[in-house]
Amino acid sequence: MNSSLSSTSLAELKSKKLPAHIAMIMDGNGRWAKKRLLNRINGHEKGAETVRTVVRTCRQLGIPYLTLYAFSTENWQRPKAEIEALMVILKNFLQTELSEMMENNIRLRAIGQVEKLPTDVRQELNDTMAVTRGNSGMSLILALSYGGRAEIVRMVQAIAEKIRSGRIEPQAVNAELIAEHLYTRDIPDPDLLIRTSGEMRISNFLLWQIAYTEIFVTPTLWPDFSEDELLQILKDYQNRERRFGQV
Repeated sequence: MNSSLSSTSLAELKSKKLPAHIAMIMDGNGRWAKKRLLNRINGHEKGAETVRTVVRTCRQLGIPYLTLYAFSTENWQRPKAEIEALMVILKNFLQTELSEMMENNIRLRAIGQVEKLPTDVRQELNDTMAVTRGNSGMSLILALSYGGRAEIVRMVQAIAEKIRSGRIEPQAVNAELIAEHLYTRDIPDPDLLIRTSGEMRISNFLLWQIAYTEIFVTPTLWPDFSEDELLQILKDYQNRERRFGQV
């Protein structure tokens, strides 16, 4: 794995506590393309290169979990041609990055309504997850056809069915039980959420899980997001005091 991370940068960051789980809202591909008089698809293709950079950097830093908001439930409302192009980019990414995931001990996982993905894309995703299942260096989690509200609705339905069938009592419902019925049931909540493009919203992403997550919004459009900026954000994170509602 090639990286421009200097030993000094690594040592400086690793001398303090790093987040165990980084979540990222990758926004700005379309605006990046528009500024350059390019097709939106060109922005998504450039954004895929940024994904590669971010994954490599997090792996070298030893971040255990990285979740990328790759395709939301609302994204299905985009023009058909753009959706089809996004699915092609996703499939190509899975194919081209498999060898690097294996080489660098990265496990691929997915959360969301993946059953809605095109059959060929879903098969490629399932195959890649199966091949990388034994890797333990880092979990790369793709949020695909994902929506936080849809996840919560799914959780409520599952718990309600268990109550209806008598498998659990209503009094048994607590935060731990809810977490066990989310897509992320065996994944720690994010310590840090990064959003690119400057939009001050969370866009239906991990609504339950980010209750005490540190948030960093950068005006940088996703295709321009760099390793250096990620390192600066991590330095900022290390200077924050996390109190989790306590004094």
